[in-house]
Amino acid sequence: MDTATFFREEKLPEQKSYGDGLLFPAVLSPTGNANITVFEEAIKSEKQWLESLLQRSGVILFRGFHVTSPSDFNDVVEAFGFPELVYMGGRASRTKVVGRIYTANESPVDKQIPFHHEMAYLPDFPSKLFLFCAEEPGMGGETPVVLSHLVYVKMKERHPEVVAQMEKHGLTYKKIMSDEDHPLSFSGGSWKSAYMTDDKNVAEERAAKQGTKLEWMGNAVKIIMGPLPAFRLEKESQRITWFNTLVSSNAGPMKDDHDTHVELGNGDLLPAHAVKDCVKIMEEECVAIPWKKGDVMLVNNLMVLHGRRPLLKPPRQILASLCM
Repeated sequence: MDTATFFREEKLPEQKSYGDGLLFPAVLSPTGNANITVFEEAIKSEKQWLESLLQRSGVILFRGFHVTSPSDFNDVVEAFGFPELVYMGGRASRTKVVGRIYTANESPVDKQIPFHHEMAYLPDFPSKLFLFCAEEPGMGGETPVVLSHLVYVKMKERHPEVVAQMEKHGLTYKKIMSDEDHPLSFSGGSWKSAYMTDDKNVAEERAAKQGTKLEWMGNAVKIIMGPLPAFRLEKESQRITWFNTLVSSNAGPMKDDHDTHVELGNGDLLPAHAVKDCVKIMEEECVAIPWKKGDVMLVNNLMVLHGRRPLLKPPRQILASLCM
C-alpha cells in the first residue's frame, strides 16, 4: 500500500473549527483495509506529516486502524520513535502492561478527572502522550481535550489580575503522600510508587533531581514542588499555554489528605471564583469524542489539556504511554 495515501482526514460532529480550516482534534482513518504492520509502516513513512498535523491541531485521533491489543498499541508507539519518558515523580496509580504501555489511571472510572497537562507540576514533563481504547465504554468515560492557549486567552480577559499574579509568582504544588497507594484518588499514588523505591534516601535523591523537596512525616511525606511557571510558551506557534494543574488541585488551605494543594509562588491563595471560572471555560471549549475500541489518541501535552468524564456504563479500559 502507498503510505502517502494511507491516511484520510475525517469529520466528526463533536469536532470544533476555529476559523483556520483546521478541525480540533484531527481525526484520521485508513483509506482501505490495513493490518497493524501496514499502519506501522505508514507511521514511519509519514512521520513528518503526522508531526506537522499534531503541531497544528494539538491532538490526532486514529480510528479504524485494527489496533486490537496492548502489544499492538506498543508497536504503534514504537513506530513513532519518540523517546520514552519514565513516570518518575508522577502522582497517579499506574501499572505496567507491556513494553512502554501502562494503565492510564487506576482511580474509580465513575469519578471525573479534572483537566490537566500531564506532569505539569514537574520541570520535566512529557511532550506527548498516547492513549489507547482497549475496552470501549458502555456509556460515558470520554477523554475530553481542550486547547490550552484558548484557556489562557479567556482567563486573561476575565481575570487579568489573577493571571498577572500567576505570571509574576508562578505556582507551588504541595502534596502529602503516604507509603501506600490510594487508588480511590486520581492522584493517590504513594511516594514509593512515585519515586520507584522504598528507601527514603533514594526517594530524596530522585526528588531533588526534579527540584522537589521532601519533608518526612513518619512514613508519609509532604512533597513541595516549585515555584514553577504557571504558563508555557509553545515555540512553534508562539502561543502561551495554560500549563498547570490548577483546576485538578485544591486551591484552598492545605489539607492533610491525598489531594494536591496549589498556591501562588509567594504563598498566597488563588481566588476561588477565578478557579471556578477556569473550570467553566475549559468545559465550554473542550471536545469529548466517545471512545471506540481500537482508537489511538496522540496528544501534544504542551498544547492540550485532557481529563476524564465519569463512566456511566462499564466496561472501560484506556491505556497510556508517555514520551519525551
